[in-house]
Amino acid sequence: MLMSLPLVSVSVKGVTAALQRRVRPGDRAWPSKSDWDALNRTVGGRLMALRTPLRDCVDLPASPACAALFNSLRNPYFIGEEPGLTQTLGWVDAWTFAPSVFAVAANNTADVVAAVNFARQRNLRLVVKGGGHSYQGTSNAADSLLVWTRRMNAITVHASFVPVGCTSMNARPAVSVQAGAIWMQVYDAVTTRHGRYVQGGGCTTVGVAGLVQSGGFGSFSKRYGSAAASLLEAEIVTADGQVRIANARENPDLFWGIKGGGGGALGVITRLTLETHELAAAVGGVNVSIRANSDAAFRTLIGNVLAFYRDHLLNPSWGEQIVFKARRVLTIDMVFQGMDREAAAGVWKGFFDDIANSPNDYSFVSAPSIEAFPARKLWNTDFLKQIPGIVKFDDRPGAAAGNMYWAGDGGQCGQVLHGYDSVWLPSNLLDGAKLQEFADVLYAAATQWQVSLHVNKGLAGAPPSIIEAARNTATNPAVLGAFALAIIAAEEPPAYPGIAGHEPNVSEAHADAAGIHRAMAELRKVVPEFASYVAESNFFEKHWQRAFWGANYPKLLAVKLKYDPGGLFFTHHGAGSEAWSADGFTRAA
Repeated sequence: MLMSLPLVSVSVKGVTAALQRRVRPGDRAWPSKSDWDALNRTVGGRLMALRTPLRDCVDLPASPACAALFNSLRNPYFIGEEPGLTQTLGWVDAWTFAPSVFAVAANNTADVVAAVNFARQRNLRLVVKGGGHSYQGTSNAADSLLVWTRRMNAITVHASFVPVGCTSMNARPAVSVQAGAIWMQVYDAVTTRHGRYVQGGGCTTVGVAGLVQSGGFGSFSKRYGSAAASLLEAEIVTADGQVRIANARENPDLFWGIKGGGGGALGVITRLTLETHELAAAVGGVNVSIRANSDAAFRTLIGNVLAFYRDHLLNPSWGEQIVFKARRVLTIDMVFQGMDREAAAGVWKGFFDDIANSPNDYSFVSAPSIEAFPARKLWNTDFLKQIPGIVKFDDRPGAAAGNMYWAGDGGQCGQVLHGYDSVWLPSNLLDGAKLQEFADVLYAAATQWQVSLHVNKGLAGAPPSIIEAARNTATNPAVLGAFALAIIAAEEPPAYPGIAGHEPNVSEAHADAAGIHRAMAELRKVVPEFASYVAESNFFEKHWQRAFWGANYPKLLAVKLKYDPGGLFFTHHGAGSEAWSADGFTRAA
């Protein structure tokens, strides 16, 4: 039975609302079968009763079918096309995937409107999922109605595009993408087929809508900016069931909030139009792994690679990762654009020569590899499958030939997180005496846990126009002066509680989480104004408003309360979530 709760005023940043509780199955107010049947008719028979395939393994964990399922959980395309799963299955002590009761498998905007209206009118918990790549678990909730947009994946490439009502804006090349599309589909349309570039994510199976709403950083963000800053226009269904166009002229406050304000917090995006950019002639990569033979040599190596990055790589040509590992190992996995192999090799020659000329201090775990190829082939599956070990493919019978993902991303498929944390690193850490202090902190952190510097996820070194475009988004302004995002994380392969032989390793997770915490504590010593990236962050972050959005949060909350005053759209640590219980079902007193 639904409890009768008294009306109590609750203040959220100066806004009051009545205490309420959303309904669950078994509550008296839960929709009847005839209600659900009516919704099903409205959406053309596309209402689905959900049951996760993991349920079968609980009863028969040793069966061949269960073994086959856990093998399939290594395939991101299998997961993405199954509404009863998410790409990450959980986070120990934080959340565990749980399917919604029903899902509307939306084919069009009208389906989304019907689902939103149904959830609002019947006081249901509503969840939105496209790609399903949320580390925070925001695309799933038990006892909820899911708006599943995966089937809305049409892509239209425009030679010129002017947003609605923006008559003074010059037409620009662009691409319009429905909410359920993944980046591999967009890259194929824009780059492989049309020879242009669109700023998206590195992982090919990430959903377009979720990435843009989170900010959106790819391998070449220092050249092309964030995906959020490339947004020209969006179509979005707000909590009142209205279909709104959001751009610089129409609903500009909502447009600003969509750009980095966090996925699923302001409404259900049904279509995005992103500016496309001129494609460089060539792209390539530099890969090497170096071991220091002593602690002193490792400290020196950290300082040297930071100085080398500052002097030669902190510019629009370079991106991706510099990783500090256990056993005094430095791994460099960088990408470049706009130069050929010879030019890239010339940049690195001095650094690699210094390593080779110091055999008492350093050795190559893997020798330097520098390769380049035409940029138009960056997501060309026929080309990439000729390079051993770089990509994997959807191995299901009848799968589309273009269902490709990077081999290095395979470990994320079906993962269970043990811990995850990130911090934007301001570029002034590389200045003068601060560099050595920062190097010492990195050394101390790396003795606790592996630290990855994602230098493509900070905009320091980008052209002024790119930085200004990102400034006009809801993304934390800390990214504007950051040279990198430091990520410290741990995970295990697909696992699920209650499935014998496939349960998460809780004790190992606790040990890993403690190591991650110690490592991040070292980095925070040199970043007192702590800021983090909402899409890749700590589930348990206490000061999430400041960490994820900084000075932009009050404005973002105002947008949230204007377009969703009832809090229909709840996400963990999303705008306005401080007004709700952790599960999003009860207004907080």
